[in-house]
Amino acid sequence: MKKFILIFVAILFCGITINAQTNNKKSTLPTVTINTLEGKAIKASEFSNEGKPFVICFWATWCKPCLMELNAMAELYGDWQKETGIKIYAVSIDDARTCPKVKPLVSGSDWGYEVVLDQNSELKRALGVNNPPHTFIVNEKGEIVWQHVGYAPGDEETLIEVYKKVVKGEEVK
Repeated sequence: MKKFILIFVAILFCGITINAQTNNKKSTLPTVTINTLEGKAIKASEFSNEGKPFVICFWATWCKPCLMELNAMAELYGDWQKETGIKIYAVSIDDARTCPKVKPLVSGSDWGYEVVLDQNSELKRALGVNNPPHTFIVNEKGEIVWQHVGYAPGDEETLIEVYKKVVKGEEVK
């Protein structure tokens, strides 16, 4: 019985040590495969912005705050691109039932983002997204350096300010 307890404590200690070491590292994008609106398979780990940071926004057609956020950012996106070179990936988490609504909604919107489909929620699960909207900033090394859940008017201004800091290589919280 004492051996069992010692082994259990040793395993527990090793697990805590390993977990503590991995939590100090910044997360990177997983190699999960998702699809473009045209049906082309792409890996999330291959998202890029030509060596610059980029943004990933999780959204759904049924999520009113998501649509408010994406529409608010769309109004500023052209200026943001000229100023910072920002690129936004809008990741739809619509399932098989609501996914057919994505392409018509995007076609009727003036977004300009790269829209991709996470129909099986694999990327959503891998990044720990519970509720949309959930926005991430990924630095030039592919590390997630900032995230925000929810949307309130004005959050798009916070996003671009944090993005500018990331472009400059400044630490963000």
